[in-house]
Amino acid sequence: MDAGQADGVVWRNRALTLFDRVSVPVAVCDVYGQVVMANPAMAAECGTTPGRLRGRDVLELFRPQEAGQVERIAVALRLRHRSRYQVSVRWRAPGGGERYGELTADPVSDTVDETPALLVMLRVQGEATAPEPEPVRVTPVEGRVLALLAGGATTAAAARELGLSKDGVTYHLRRLSARWRTATRTELVARAYALGVLAPGVWPPEPRTTETG
Repeated sequence: MDAGQADGVVWRNRALTLFDRVSVPVAVCDVYGQVVMANPAMAAECGTTPGRLRGRDVLELFRPQEAGQVERIAVALRLRHRSRYQVSVRWRAPGGGERYGELTADPVSDTVDETPALLVMLRVQGEATAPEPEPVRVTPVEGRVLALLAGGATTAAAARELGLSKDGVTYHLRRLSARWRTATRTELVARAYALGVLAPGVWPPEPRTTETG
């Protein structure tokens, strides 16, 4: 290896070290948007490692807010324009929330005639707060059956309280168990609390909603 090649290797290694250590999310993509390499900051935004991003479509990882932006960039790249391109995007954060920001793509290549790669940088602008999930809707009778069950009532006691037969109460319990895939009454009650059907911290237990759904 001559001195020029050795210098090239040294500078390449330095560039890769800087690429890995920079705190800004950065990736290198081919002209079609597939990730060739990504730094740890970019991988962290996707909840994975740099190696697992290789070969992924950057516009599947980060959803454009305007489809027209992407088409305009694709046309410009086919014409070998070398401007800086910006795309407003949204993506799912590792914690489950949705973030939004801007992808900046700079075409880079060793020569003007060479098909460029894309140096892609992500600027995080904010995070949308996920809305509180709506309680699962149950019928009024189902809600009362669940509340009585959570309070320790037997099938016979629940039937007397609701003016139903024991078979009628069992029918509602079977429907709920099938809907929520529970095997026991204990699991059924736990599921009702987890889904927000029964109001937490209330005794005797009460259904949170009596709307049909």
